[in-house]
Amino acid sequence: MSTPVQATIRIPLRWRDMDMLGHLNQAVYHEFLEEARGALLESLPDMEHFPFVLVRVELDYRSEVRRELGHVDVTAAVERVGRTSITVAHDMLKPDGTVAASGRSVLVAWDPRARGARPLTDGERGALGG
Repeated sequence: MSTPVQATIRIPLRWRDMDMLGHLNQAVYHEFLEEARGALLESLPDMEHFPFVLVRVELDYRSEVRRELGHVDVTAAVERVGRTSITVAHDMLKPDGTVAASGRSVLVAWDPRARGARPLTDGERGALGG
C-alpha cells in the first residue's frame, strides 16, 4: 500500500479571521483550504507550476473555531487521480485534534493556451501518487 500524498500546515488565527459571533468566518475556511492545497502542490516534485482550476469544493463544518485556540492545522491529501482532475481531501483540526471541518476539492488540470481542461501528464500522475 502506498503512502498518501499529503501536506499539513499550521495556520495562526487572527482577529480579522473572525466574524461577529467570535468564530472563524465561513469564507476564511476556504482561504485556509487553499493554503493547504498550495502547500501540497509545492511539496511535490515539478508540481509547483501545476496550472489548475478549482471546479468543486465541499465543506462540512463540524466544530466551532474561536480565536483563543491560537491556530488550526489543515491537511490536504490526494484522494483520487483521474484523467484530467484530482480530488483533494481536507481536514481542519483544532489544537486538541478535534476535527473542525472536513471536505473535498476537485482540481482540473488546465491548458492556458487552449483555455480548457487537459489530461494529466505521466509525470504529474507519478507525483500525485496516481
